[in-house]
Amino acid sequence: MASSSLSEEELTLTVRWSGKEYTVRVCGDDSVGELKRRICEVTNVLPKRQKLLYPKLGPKLSDDSLLLSQLPLKSSLKMTMVGQLKMQKNRVGLPHSMERLPRRHWWELGMDCVRLCCASFTEKKEGMDSTVEDDIIMDQADAPEIIDDFELGQDEVVDIKDKEVNKQKLRRRASQYKIALLNPCRQGKKLLVLDIDYTLFDHRSTAENPLELMRPYLHEFLTAVYEEYDIIIWSATSMKWVELKMEQLGVLNNPNYKITALLDHLAMITVQSDSRGIFDCKPLGLIWAQFPEFYDSKNTIMFDDLRRNFVMNPQNGLTIRPFRKAHSNRGSDQELVKLTQYLLAIADLSDLSLLDHRNWESHTEEKVKRHRHT
Repeated sequence: MASSSLSEEELTLTVRWSGKEYTVRVCGDDSVGELKRRICEVTNVLPKRQKLLYPKLGPKLSDDSLLLSQLPLKSSLKMTMVGQLKMQKNRVGLPHSMERLPRRHWWELGMDCVRLCCASFTEKKEGMDSTVEDDIIMDQADAPEIIDDFELGQDEVVDIKDKEVNKQKLRRRASQYKIALLNPCRQGKKLLVLDIDYTLFDHRSTAENPLELMRPYLHEFLTAVYEEYDIIIWSATSMKWVELKMEQLGVLNNPNYKITALLDHLAMITVQSDSRGIFDCKPLGLIWAQFPEFYDSKNTIMFDDLRRNFVMNPQNGLTIRPFRKAHSNRGSDQELVKLTQYLLAIADLSDLSLLDHRNWESHTEEKVKRHRHT
């Protein structure tokens, strides 16, 4: 009982960085990785750049999977964070490691070589010069490739989504992370939430143009489903990377459809599984809490190549086949064509959560019509 109380206890910590003090709120059941994410929210220092210092804790603060309840932390605690907002740049604003690479390899570092070759985009942030390419490189390093997804047992999924501590995390995240609308929510439309990496875009292959890595039929897919669905993009990377990637693919300014909002890694929460340990996920409840008059569990569906990402809303998730090796698979990938048909077929249903999205390919138009009238 005492252990449960400790796990659910909310802690208010003070973090010193760059001559200033920042306040972050976490709970005992959060991980060190979640603490770093919260620090990122107030300092803009990405988690992988952070080193947390506190007497006697030493290397424990380097283990992102460790729960804060396992550390001797108190609300009055003050710790120091060491970390940089940006990488060192050479005379034209590009990292030295990139200057030595042929341009055709720059996409291996996750950027549009043509755009970065032509100009250096500089902005003022926290009184320092910071370039877009700095953020992109670090985002790619902060988003390691995850190929092996895991299957959680049904009982374990239910336990995770119903656990009170996870509901508390969701409530806190919904109150602290404010979704900025790019376009108004539309009354009567359902909601489609889309991942980016390996869902819409092969972010690991090499190319001179980002369009070569775009999943086939992306614009046709978005144009068709926009008739029935509002569209939100949710990526596990930072907002800089999300915005740049969507802009490069021509998604943000397409005249045939509009994106309702973009969400990044700061909107995610950390949960714990008995069999798989600690991992991040994308709780749709964050969206529903902020736009309850438009979206709920009955009218929302989410596509992601990692099923763990919708562990808080398993009835709303559809696991899409990952789009990898774009150069060899671009001519044969039909996933978005088939999913267009599925989304339009189910668009008139009153409750999408009653469907088993694992069997989406078997849901022909006739089957959906029969389901509609049962």
